[in-house]
Amino acid sequence: ASMGRTLVELFYDVISPYSWLAFEALCRYRHIWNIELRFRPAFLGGIMQQTGNKPPAMLPKRGEYLLKDMKRMAKYYQVPLRMTPDAFQHIMGTSSLTAMRFITAIDMTNPQYLEPLSRQFWMRFWSQHEDISQPENILAIARQAGLSAELSQKALEMASSPPVKDRLKDTTTEALKHGAFGMPAVVAHYDGKPHLFFGSDRLELLGSIIGE
Repeated sequence: ASMGRTLVELFYDVISPYSWLAFEALCRYRHIWNIELRFRPAFLGGIMQQTGNKPPAMLPKRGEYLLKDMKRMAKYYQVPLRMTPDAFQHIMGTSSLTAMRFITAIDMTNPQYLEPLSRQFWMRFWSQHEDISQPENILAIARQAGLSAELSQKALEMASSPPVKDRLKDTTTEALKHGAFGMPAVVAHYDGKPHLFFGSDRLELLGSIIGE
């Protein structure tokens, strides 16, 4: 990391609402803490599959709690995340693979758009409850994030190419190697070793460990 900054990597998928909270919180902290924040788009489906993890809402009591928790967290972090009673069906019925490949393509070609683009995907899915799996919606989201039509189209074509697929796979594998079993997975590289934090509610602990 540059200038003695602590490298903090955020492994995320735009289908994960807690990833949005962690993303926005870390975006704020990078102006206060001496960290270099690196966004690492990965595929949650791959992580769940590889680790045998199950969506938390499959346990009904936990699902009930999560709805309340998300509402409280959204209010606390002032992130416009809107939970509906069918939010979990919404997740289960959507594949984020094309979206995450598209985001990966942008990360590889025009990384300056990675932050606004990722935010726009969360806005569309978690604030406006729109489909983020269809190419025409992905292009609309990209335009909203400030990408030109030409750039968006190119990234969409790249999304199905082997280099992009491989990069997304590699990033997902990297998260798994750090011990991730869900998202967000935050990895702080401090004192010569990586420290994994799961979820958006471990930021005090993260700060404490990296001396912030």
